[in-house]
Amino acid sequence: MDLKSNHTPLLTDAAPITKSRLGVHSSLLPYSPTGAAFSPGLLLTIPRKKTGILEDVRSSGWLDAMKSSSPTAKKITKDINHGFASSDADSAYCTWLQKYPSALASFEKIANYAKGKRIALFLDYDGTLSPIVDNPDCAFMSESMRSAVKKVAELFPTAIISGRSRDKVYEFVGLTELYYAGSHGMDIIGPVRQSISDNNPNCIRSTNNKCKEVNLFQPAAEFLPMIDEVFRSLVECTNDIKGASVENNKFCVSVHYRNVDDKYWDIVGQRVVDILKDYPRLRLTHGRKVLEVRPVINWDKGKAVTFLLESLGLSNCDDVLPIYVGDDRTDEDAFKVLREGNRGYGILVASAPKESNAVYSLRDPLEVMEFLKSLAAWKSSLLKSLI
Repeated sequence: MDLKSNHTPLLTDAAPITKSRLGVHSSLLPYSPTGAAFSPGLLLTIPRKKTGILEDVRSSGWLDAMKSSSPTAKKITKDINHGFASSDADSAYCTWLQKYPSALASFEKIANYAKGKRIALFLDYDGTLSPIVDNPDCAFMSESMRSAVKKVAELFPTAIISGRSRDKVYEFVGLTELYYAGSHGMDIIGPVRQSISDNNPNCIRSTNNKCKEVNLFQPAAEFLPMIDEVFRSLVECTNDIKGASVENNKFCVSVHYRNVDDKYWDIVGQRVVDILKDYPRLRLTHGRKVLEVRPVINWDKGKAVTFLLESLGLSNCDDVLPIYVGDDRTDEDAFKVLREGNRGYGILVASAPKESNAVYSLRDPLEVMEFLKSLAAWKSSLLKSLI
């Protein structure tokens, strides 16, 4: 197939696209064949054209968004050859640090504010606990990082909130000391709290890997058949694009284009958009060289943080300090929740300047590990002083 000439491809699907397929109804209420009732409060209204169809990938700005998510290797090489990477970039980063100070350099200030408060720690995975890699299946965290996470989880309530499936994140991390929220917080294992499990139809009792009773919260459970169908369609329509890969994260689907030649990015974006034309209850978002298909519900990582704080019995408490560390665009929802309520600190992991709702910054996963170690050492010293 000539990818260069096929900018608006004709999709071939395993099943004909008809009005009766999942997701095509006049109502915007989600598909609900069986299971718990969907909470109307989670419905998210997204403005659409009168046709109800997503705009073309170019006219809607998706190609620009895809390009801006991370600089290409060619641009980085060009900048280095012209001497920009070592001078202008460093200067820009130093200026940026005045607005988003290093959490390591500011650790004493953070620790002083945290005295007498109960810290709750929330961590993204990819790009935060592990480096960004070409193959998403190889995003392994180091043993030293695992040790650092284990230590802080023994001292503070700790949760990992990732766009990955919850099972996949647990497979990477392998620690039972913390809580896991996959699919951008649409699949949460949290502590049992009677008021939540009794009043929420999307919350059920389950057991974790330690056979301890926990709450399993899945606000988008009724979308599972639709997500599975879209995953199969996306795999089929991108299998001829070299480097493209599609990941089923249970309640969302990730289309990775990190290994795709950038001249074919518009084709990746167009094909994803074309598939979604038949699914008005799914929306398209993007992260670092990944397009993500998610249910149209009012739920994100910020809502997940709020839910977990309530589950932990730490919401609406003046003596609680939530700290969220993340690197991706999707983490901004959590940063925003903490900033708007003046509730805690968002820490952005970034090696290049970018606007954020975070308060502090760290350069990379190595600095994240040092911050976690510092946090654990500080807490341990406090505990020893009380003995």
